[in-house]
Amino acid sequence: MAPDDTTHFGFQTVPLDEKQARVNEVFQSVARRYDLMNDLMSAGLHRAWKCALVTAVHPSRTRPHQHLDVAGGTGDVAFRVLDAGGPRTHVTVLDINGDMLTVGRERAGARYGDRIDFVEANAETLPFPEKAFDAYTIAFGIRNVPRIETALAEAYRVLKRGGRFLCLEFSKVDMPGLDRLYDAYSFNVIPALGNLVTGDAESYRYLVESIRRFPPPAAFARRIGDAGFRRVTHTPLTGGIVAIHSGWKI
Repeated sequence: MAPDDTTHFGFQTVPLDEKQARVNEVFQSVARRYDLMNDLMSAGLHRAWKCALVTAVHPSRTRPHQHLDVAGGTGDVAFRVLDAGGPRTHVTVLDINGDMLTVGRERAGARYGDRIDFVEANAETLPFPEKAFDAYTIAFGIRNVPRIETALAEAYRVLKRGGRFLCLEFSKVDMPGLDRLYDAYSFNVIPALGNLVTGDAESYRYLVESIRRFPPPAAFARRIGDAGFRRVTHTPLTGGIVAIHSGWKI
């Protein structure tokens, strides 16, 4: 098998076309407890990180804002965007995993009416026309995409001129001492916690391993630039545990 036909699934090397199915199995397994596990794993910090992401989006309170949130099935980012924006803000939540979307729909209920849609589709082949959205967010999802360059190209395609790409993703800890503590916590505590809460340690072991396989911030920034985005930046949060990556379609 040629190297171009393989990718990583955690620390394993797997056929490229097999990764998506494996990722789907992970999120089918944990969908119902996904948000609870985020609270437990991050001691609630994921909420602050997502608020920082939405602050960067800064949807208008008065003008129309068409927003696409990818890999956002349970609605955590989408609801924040809708609460931050005005009555003319609309969010499309896209996720490849139907179980995650079911949770999101249930959480949304009738609260946002027709201001929110849930779409089951692949980040690599977005079912939308060119220049359809003012902003695109993806939180903790890009590292699970088999063909990241393809997903970035699709993000660029569906954004309007002047639109912004924003990605919240785990990153490289840049504080001496914290890196060792973080590794010990990630590999020992998180899988055990996943087993206790969801009955599935292996899915959370994959999630920990996938973080280590994700490229460093500068390398990922180059990929964003290669997709056509300009004014590309990355902002570390909480000692570099996560980063917000930004690029503009100019």
